[in-house]
Amino acid sequence: MVRAGAVGSHLPASGLDIFGDLRKMNKRQLYYQVLNFAMIVSSALMIWKGLIVLTGSESPIVVVLSGSMEPAFHRGDLLFLTNFREDPIRAGEIVVFKVEGRDIPIVHRVIKVHEKDNGDIKFLTKGDNNEVDDRGLYKEGQNWLEKKDVVGRARGFLPYVGMVTIIMNDYPKFKYALLAVMGAYVLLKRES
Repeated sequence: MVRAGAVGSHLPASGLDIFGDLRKMNKRQLYYQVLNFAMIVSSALMIWKGLIVLTGSESPIVVVLSGSMEPAFHRGDLLFLTNFREDPIRAGEIVVFKVEGRDIPIVHRVIKVHEKDNGDIKFLTKGDNNEVDDRGLYKEGQNWLEKKDVVGRARGFLPYVGMVTIIMNDYPKFKYALLAVMGAYVLLKRES
């Protein structure tokens, strides 16, 4: 004799039964949800490309990844950048630059500007929280940065908003789980 609740009884379906929800959809609903997801992704890409054009920066939004700029910026702050070529670089300005051989851009302050008679500008940077200038970070033999090295100049920031990005990079499994949940939500969300 088997009592209720014993082995073999069915538990109620959880809200995370993704495949069951997909099977319940007809083809038209499924196509609609996939198109909806594609529209969200393409809209995000168009907004990003629009920001690139408006700001003149190849990366108009960056996250501060270290504490080298404290107290001005903290790890996880989200920076908004512009990079209009006609604006001269000035001492005291905070720039984001790329160095040959490094994948991740660096956010530091310009401490010295050297302008030649022909109009060429070279400059030296340093993190506010660092003891020495950045010459040790530049490629070997390079003592100054040039305008071509600049990704953008900080124009504004949101404190700690970028911590989500840092957490996702530090814990890749969390990133994939979050992306899977968001993708499943968009695909399975039904219009009311």
